[in-house]
Amino acid sequence: MASKDPDREEDAAEATAAGEDEDTGAQIAPIVTLSEVAVTTGEEEEDALLDLKAKLYRFDKEGNQWKERGTGNVKLLKHIETGKVRLVMRQAKTLKICANHLVLPSIKIQQHAGNDKSCVWHAADFADGELKEEMFCIRFGSIENCKKFIEMVEGITEADDGKYVENENKNASDAAGLLGKLSVDESTTDEAAVPPSASVKAED
Repeated sequence: MASKDPDREEDAAEATAAGEDEDTGAQIAPIVTLSEVAVTTGEEEEDALLDLKAKLYRFDKEGNQWKERGTGNVKLLKHIETGKVRLVMRQAKTLKICANHLVLPSIKIQQHAGNDKSCVWHAADFADGELKEEMFCIRFGSIENCKKFIEMVEGITEADDGKYVENENKNASDAAGLLGKLSVDESTTDEAAVPPSASVKAED
């Protein structure tokens, strides 16, 4: 027979809830203890010059078509010691590397024909664990971001190209100096090898 007293039903419900929430004081130890693991990305000694969201494509020579490599953030990273700049891009969800190469003077970047938000370039890429020539196309969400990317890459390649020429001239000058010094040293050595006043003592 159902009770018609709402107060009694409310008291009974509260008692049941109190019993369920009662703290018994028991402590359950975890089955597995997880230790904190330091995660490294390989970017700890680099400064980000640029970090933009984009979608990357790679040209498949065999299929003669563009294939998507992934959507994520493309970064231009400068090493704090060597000063070298590399382009790195990871897929947003899996963090898998889809582009990883140095930004060298040999890289010629240009806007993709018919799309102001995209640009293309060739590079010796190492994303798949081996160095190979790739042709990339990257598409940004805005024309401004695409222009910013192109200008940044061109600025880096032009600066590195100037350093390359300067180093080549310095190396050539140093090499000429070494050759001059070497010829002087050789002349001195030849003269010292046969003293003009040297006497030979005959053996008994």
